[in-house]
Amino acid sequence: MRDKFPWRLFLFVFFGWTFDFYDLVLLGFLKDAVAADLHLSHQTEAWMLGVALGSSGVGGIIAGALADRVGKRTMLSSTVLVYSLGSLCSGLAPNLTWFLVGRAIVGLGVGGEWAIGHSLLAEAVAPRVRGRTSAALQAGEPVGVALAAIAGYLILPRVGWRWVLLGSSSTALLALVMRRTLHVPNEPASDAPILAHLRQAHIGSRLARAWLLGVFKLGTYWTCYTWLPSFLLHEMHQGVGKSLGWMLTAQAGQLSGMLSFGSFSDRFGRRPAFCAFSLLTAAAITPLAFAWPWLSAHPPFFWGTMLMLGVGSGCTAGFGALLSELFPTEIRTTAMGATYNLARSVQLGAPLLVSYAVAQHGLAGGLSVPLCLALATASWVWVLPETRGIVLPSLGADPSARS
Repeated sequence: MRDKFPWRLFLFVFFGWTFDFYDLVLLGFLKDAVAADLHLSHQTEAWMLGVALGSSGVGGIIAGALADRVGKRTMLSSTVLVYSLGSLCSGLAPNLTWFLVGRAIVGLGVGGEWAIGHSLLAEAVAPRVRGRTSAALQAGEPVGVALAAIAGYLILPRVGWRWVLLGSSSTALLALVMRRTLHVPNEPASDAPILAHLRQAHIGSRLARAWLLGVFKLGTYWTCYTWLPSFLLHEMHQGVGKSLGWMLTAQAGQLSGMLSFGSFSDRFGRRPAFCAFSLLTAAAITPLAFAWPWLSAHPPFFWGTMLMLGVGSGCTAGFGALLSELFPTEIRTTAMGATYNLARSVQLGAPLLVSYAVAQHGLAGGLSVPLCLALATASWVWVLPETRGIVLPSLGADPSARS
């Protein structure tokens, strides 16, 4: 498979991840309409945003372990069906309880899909292009956010939040096509018990360090983007057109940042890439937090800052390659799913943390949270080993072997 790029596999996992992330962030654009219709308080609103993030950690562990045991292709299509079912449940929900159940189901599917897709693709391409391929797959994230922004700003006012969610559940069709046409190995990674392999691999320290890197980097993203759509629209009174324009500018920056991150990391290494892009994020957040009136009076600089924020956010594209290279084949999907999605599940508290910081210190306080997390990411990545260009490890093999 490595002599020829696996385009069919790439496209299926790319679209799966795009609609996966679209479903996850869509509520950030729908929450005001949902809260008004279901008569929710602001505190309940914050919890509503975090439910899917919290359940994604559980989904990542369960689906990752099942993929290593029963086959990645089977579980990949299953996770798409799960998050589509969650959107359907939320769209039909008669009350808050059922709405949250639907969001929890969305999180379960989202958590499983990421690790399986990245693991499949990492094993199918040559080491020299692994970083670029992983980044190209992760680029489905800003595409998903852009689609969510369009749905929230343009479609929502015309059809209502329920029809938006019901429409997003149609991604289940992707799973059916995937099962019928995607021809990739579907054998289990090993017949031995997963816990036995985990003990044999001695990856506890490495998993903990990678998890904390995920907490810092994903925390930077979620503490910034979960409340930015509402802030632009309501606090700045910018109107739908300009708010949508600024959000799409940030996503265009993130798309270019992800694609450039892959090339940067393949050439200079995973750690320098994470550090440089996180520092760029911090450099963009600083004027947003502390020079907002000046930026507001100079729109070209604000557009440039939003673009730079997006480019810096592109370093989330590095997790697929990095985590694939940190963990052995026999438990790769399990370890990747647990590491990435447990880091994402911690973001359950992100909306609450930012809401508290805004209440205490205004805009500067709210944006200081992702600023500190971006600086922490740039520093912490150096405690992990450099893995650029290695042969994917397996139990008993030299984990630092180069291609």
